[in-house]
Amino acid sequence: MNAPFAADNLDLMKFGIGQPVPRQEDPTLLRGQGRYSDDINLDNQAHAVMVRSQVAHGVIKGIDVEAAKKMPGVLGVWTGADLNAAGYGPLKTLIPVPNRDGTPMKMPVRNSLATDKVRFVGDPVAFVVAETLAEAKDAAEAVELDIEALPAVTDSRAGAAPGAPIVFDDAPGNICVDYQYGDSAKVAEAFAQAAHVTRLRLVSNRIVVCAMEPRSATAHYEAANDHYTLYTGCQGVFGLKHQMADLLKIKPAQMRVLTGNVGGSFGMKGSPYPEYAGLFHASKLLGRPVKWTDDRSGSFLSDQHGRDHDFDAELALDKDGTFLAVRLIGFANVGGYLANVGPLMGSMGVTRNLAAVYRTPLIEVATKVVFTHTSPVGAYRGAGRPEANYFMERLIDTAAREMGIDQVEMRRRNHIKPEEMPFKTASGTTYDSGEFTTLLDKALKFADVAGFAARKAESKARGRLRGMGIGDYLEVTAPPMKEQGGIRFEPNGDVTIITGTLDYGQGHWSAFAQVLTEKLGVPFERIKMIQGDSDLLIAGGGTGGSKSIMASGAAIVEASDKVIDKGKLIAGVALEASAADIEFKLGRFAIVGTDRGIGIMELAAKLRGGMKMPEGVPDTLDVTHVHEAAPSAFPNGAHVAEVEIDPDTGVVEVVKYTMVNDFGTVINPLLVEGQSHGGVMQGIGQAMFEHVVYNEDGQIVTGSFTDYALPRAAHAPSFKIGYHSVPATTNVLGAKGCGEAGCAGSLPSVMNAIVDALDGKHINMPATPERVWEALNS
Repeated sequence: MNAPFAADNLDLMKFGIGQPVPRQEDPTLLRGQGRYSDDINLDNQAHAVMVRSQVAHGVIKGIDVEAAKKMPGVLGVWTGADLNAAGYGPLKTLIPVPNRDGTPMKMPVRNSLATDKVRFVGDPVAFVVAETLAEAKDAAEAVELDIEALPAVTDSRAGAAPGAPIVFDDAPGNICVDYQYGDSAKVAEAFAQAAHVTRLRLVSNRIVVCAMEPRSATAHYEAANDHYTLYTGCQGVFGLKHQMADLLKIKPAQMRVLTGNVGGSFGMKGSPYPEYAGLFHASKLLGRPVKWTDDRSGSFLSDQHGRDHDFDAELALDKDGTFLAVRLIGFANVGGYLANVGPLMGSMGVTRNLAAVYRTPLIEVATKVVFTHTSPVGAYRGAGRPEANYFMERLIDTAAREMGIDQVEMRRRNHIKPEEMPFKTASGTTYDSGEFTTLLDKALKFADVAGFAARKAESKARGRLRGMGIGDYLEVTAPPMKEQGGIRFEPNGDVTIITGTLDYGQGHWSAFAQVLTEKLGVPFERIKMIQGDSDLLIAGGGTGGSKSIMASGAAIVEASDKVIDKGKLIAGVALEASAADIEFKLGRFAIVGTDRGIGIMELAAKLRGGMKMPEGVPDTLDVTHVHEAAPSAFPNGAHVAEVEIDPDTGVVEVVKYTMVNDFGTVINPLLVEGQSHGGVMQGIGQAMFEHVVYNEDGQIVTGSFTDYALPRAAHAPSFKIGYHSVPATTNVLGAKGCGEAGCAGSLPSVMNAIVDALDGKHINMPATPERVWEALNS
């Protein structure tokens, strides 16, 4: 009892905050022992296959299911009429965006299966359930759809034009919301008085999310207790539980969501999809579980897409290159229906992030959010943050070139200064911390920008065009949400963290365990985590918006404080001393001024062994805690990309990539580097390769990996990553979040580098060889 708690001291050195601890999930995943949604197989389960529209826009004249019902193994075929008769609710959007006049946006009802019209290729209209997957597929092909095809529109700018085909009769002009932010008169005055105005049409191209694991779900209705269980990959079981309960018109207590490992999401798996209500309907009628797994072709059609914004962007400057105002007027495509946060990204999302690291006095964003006959658009890594930074950085680079001012000097002149913190931006956010000029200067030195001229000359000698681009970014993380931080001391000596966030590739287990080790001195290897069972949660904001470490980290810290408070009372009994005389340090409760103490793990063992507590003293160290709010933070950084272009073919290669980031307190630099690499590669993908293309009939031309180009390992440059950390003042850990920052820095840095190599000639993403070659030869 009196021995020093050396093990916890060692743990703090190896596994505390700031240490590069490998992900605890990796051994299981690398051995192929992960459990994903399609790995779930319940006794007596049946299999479902969806029947989807093959036309983008049309009136449903009839659905003939009789032949399909007679196919071998078929247990049932259901349409939207069946689901509507059962009384299920519609799919809902979570964040309504107001019109410029304050009126509500248009929110047309979307039921799980279309009954009147189809509005995109892939729109589900029926589903088949059979004994085997092969039988269900055969029967699905036997369902005959009578759809009267109508003209379609797939582009947001064209969708808002007079005479365009209408997606919903109750959304005139296809306008979901006519959004406007900012004082138009003041912005117009600033532009009128400006010494220089830069104008660009900037397009953020539509992206297929392409998560490694397609969506899959198994629904199990138990009639004996009127209970529903959904096994599916998602971004947070607590939120999905309540959304599913609302969809099925049941009480939340009747609904349980279970999630194992998740093979990527990037925003796409954050909400219910049309398939889920039908699975429960069939399970209820058949008295057995029903499983559905999408194939890759179905994923291209039915998963929500990302991005798809088209803006006329303008930057007003005085004669010295000081920013006076920035204005975006354009269109955001939400597709054929509203996804969970579909209208957000191109409106409020862009607005909140447009100021970036700059002292921009006036901002105006005017967006027409438009319905089109395409797959619904939802959140995709960054959800408005990378787009806003891309728009701003492209404007700055172009303005510097037009005005003959060094691009770095223009950025420095307009940076918000540390002494101006806290700084309220024109978009309404208040930055608490940041040293933007120092960070940029570090990045330029780290990237050896001074040696760029020599590298460019060497590239020219080999017949290549070399360009350099800067992405000086800042993003606003997701807003405050409640988050659970339960701590449970297990009978086998483990300590379990119970959290409402959900790891779909981030590595939460290690990072959260590091926080707990730092706070309580609990041995790192004894820490486990529960995250995918909604029945164990009383709150949970899920994972998204780069907020997990601020929310769950704060919840764990606060829960640890409660453990310490309880532990002092219990240790007082164990040490026969007053609780007021007990202190806690490095995992050990001790009597102040003495060497008498007891480690927290030994104290937990004594409680498990039956140590009796007097009245008023807790008999467990377990804590259930909910963190009330984790305010938005402002991760920022400077990325410097260098590219080479083959002028004969237009092929672009990213040959050098450097980034210096301010993520506040870095809990685990190894995980942060992984997140940064992944985000940068997704940015490179959008900048150079990825683009969803529809033809004039609304058919998706890029409907498989044959036609849709993802970046491959060979396209990844060697990364150099550094930090200039200025801890946030708005959360107990000082963290700022890192999950989406890679996209925010890479979109502008890569595109600025390409345009630099093209001697300033503007092109939009993706910078495919064809587009680059045309720019060189036009």
